Amino acid sequence: MYRTYLMYLLKLSLTLFVAVWLGACASSSPDVIQRGDAQRLSQVEDGVVLSVRAVVVDGSQSGVGATVGGVVGAVGGYSASSVQREGQLIGVLAGVAGAAAGNAIERMSTREDAVEILVQLKGGERRAIVQAKATEVFTPGDAVILITSSGKVRVTKAPR
Repeated sequence: MYRTYLMYLLKLSLTLFVAVWLGACASSSPDVIQRGDAQRLSQVEDGVVLSVRAVVVDGSQSGVGATVGGVVGAVGGYSASSVQREGQLIGVLAGVAGAAAGNAIERMSTREDAVEILVQLKGGERRAIVQAKATEVFTPGDAVILITSSGKVRVTKAPR
């Protein structure tokens, strides 16, 4: 019984590790440029920051976390009992609980702190851009440029 419990904990730990690792791979940081955007001409517009506020970009729910959690929970739950019918019932319940936990882990591990930057362009138009927090800190009145590439926009401080 102790060995079965230990195996279940090992499988659960591995699942948590994979979910966190996959979440860490995703980045929407304006400091990270996608490979497809390298060596491409981008549109640049001058502007001035009107306001900045902190926001949170909600995590993704691709289903990977729920699937992995459900499988690990079901396998671990099934092996928790030596009685077949009891093991099946525990496996189903543990699978449902594992799927819920895996989904929550995926969502929380892909959540990201960001900023919403309201910018007034030289022509008077206003734009709001949400981007992940980066090394640059924006304050109202900062001269900035909006860089549009492949349909994505990022804000950076204007060169002096």
